[in-house]
Amino acid sequence: MEKDRKALEEKLKEWFEWFHRNPELSYEEYETTEKIRSILEQEGIEVLPCELETGLVAIIRGEERGPVQALRCDIDALPIEEESGLPYSSGIAGKMHACGHDFHIIAGIGCAILAQEQRERLKGDVKIIFQPGEETSLGALKILETDVMDDVEKIWGIHADPTNQVGVLGISGGYVTAAVDRFVIELRGVGCHGAHPDDGADPVPAAAAMVQALQTIVTRNVNPFHPALISVTRIQAGNTWNVIPETAELEGTVRTMDKEDRALFERRIREIARHTAAAFGINASVRWIAGSPATYNDGEMADYAVKTAEEYGFCVVPEESSLGGDDFSFFEEKIPGCYLKIGTGKGQTIHQPGFRVDRSVILPAAEYLCVLLLGGDSWRKL
Repeated sequence: MEKDRKALEEKLKEWFEWFHRNPELSYEEYETTEKIRSILEQEGIEVLPCELETGLVAIIRGEERGPVQALRCDIDALPIEEESGLPYSSGIAGKMHACGHDFHIIAGIGCAILAQEQRERLKGDVKIIFQPGEETSLGALKILETDVMDDVEKIWGIHADPTNQVGVLGISGGYVTAAVDRFVIELRGVGCHGAHPDDGADPVPAAAAMVQALQTIVTRNVNPFHPALISVTRIQAGNTWNVIPETAELEGTVRTMDKEDRALFERRIREIARHTAAAFGINASVRWIAGSPATYNDGEMADYAVKTAEEYGFCVVPEESSLGGDDFSFFEEKIPGCYLKIGTGKGQTIHQPGFRVDRSVILPAAEYLCVLLLGGDSWRKL
């Protein structure tokens, strides 16, 4: 048994290194998808037919009747030049698995292999969703546009956690990640010579005032006990030193946990943009680009995940709420879900060029996920 376990671990590590060396950006995950498909078919695991350009869904059919569950594993990489120093670093310039999605892939594959081996004890079916485009915040919608989720009753999600050592899981009920929205404010005045500002209507002072005014949404409109923020992350105006520009543009992000706060931000951004622009004698238009909603962990699922983790030998810590986001939340709008953080060894945080995953976490993570899906005392039999 231990020999088989070691052999599986070595295969998983080898495959993990391949995925790490071959990162692909959102909706470009063609080779990634084919590699996943090849491995699954090699291991005798069924891949469902579904209309996805990238990504795929595997199924393990239980030999007993029961609920249909799903595990979401995202597969896309980031446009980052890797500086981890790993011997299996990215082989593609400017692209890197800096968010741990290569780990998510291999944990999902490992879980599928283990569940397939024990399907006689599986009550119901398990779908492993290898999802494209998570970094766009909308990739989950590609899955939901198909029919693969129609019979799923609950869903699990995972994320690499470089703030915790291997053997530590972060699990909590309630809200764990924020809704992620984007806004663009376009200001239009009247351009003129820099020496004669009185001949025009300068959008730059209006943009500067707007940056400050937008922060009052957090400090004066939102309940101070509610996690929320607004960040203006891009300001653009003009292209030379002696001309007052005709236009300026602000772009930024809003993060909220509360649904009413989310609606409040959109309304107040529009009001502040309109009235601030009017005070400076210019015009403003706002584009609100809605992203993923907040991620909410079902309490019963979280309790079960904690109990199972402790029985399996993991150390469990409360999962800290984050104003980061994950489109896993789109699934939770339909069915109960639980999003877990798996310690991958302390080091650089996600989305950083030096981020790395300790490969010793791969097999324990796959085994734990299999246990979650099989239920009962199956952890003693892996």
